[in-house]
Amino acid sequence: MFNLILFGPPGSGKGTQSEKLIARFGLKHLSTGDILRSEIRNGTALGLEAKSLMDQGKLVPDAVVIGMIRAALDHNPNAKGFLFDGFPRTNAQADALDALLSEKKTSINIVLALQVSKSELVKRLLNRGLTSDRTDDRDESIIGSRIEEYERKTAAVADHYRKFNKVVFIPGEGSVDEIFAKLSTEIEKRMTVDG
Repeated sequence: MFNLILFGPPGSGKGTQSEKLIARFGLKHLSTGDILRSEIRNGTALGLEAKSLMDQGKLVPDAVVIGMIRAALDHNPNAKGFLFDGFPRTNAQADALDALLSEKKTSINIVLALQVSKSELVKRLLNRGLTSDRTDDRDESIIGSRIEEYERKTAAVADHYRKFNKVVFIPGEGSVDEIFAKLSTEIEKRMTVDG
């Protein structure tokens, strides 16, 4: 099983690149954001709680997210591997994910971290907010809060995986195809090494 984390701040292109990587490498896409948005659309208790937090630019509690990840792994026992998109976001989540994967006799093979300037992120998110149902993409102060939250908590996750020599930083500005080619090259290198 080959597992990778696609990492980057809001608006860095994780969703777009995830779709292309899944199609190319046959991985199961695990996006906590997509799962949460589905809960919101369905009006579940979890969805309502998550919407309130997300609208303020805050993160959903770890216990909820870890439970969703466990369920996804359990429901896909024959997957070639998983692409984790938007998770883990904190060191505690990274530790919990590592423990969960170890339980399943697997691990994270590579962490690909997209790097994009703050001004480009704000521009992309505001543009996305014009056409999406995401209220958190329409307010520049909420966008700023989300980017700060990412920098404060999530960027530290790269340090967690750097200890295991699993992090590769990829420039996230340029054409979608150029960025995809760089990501694919790094995955292929790691697949060759990890067998």
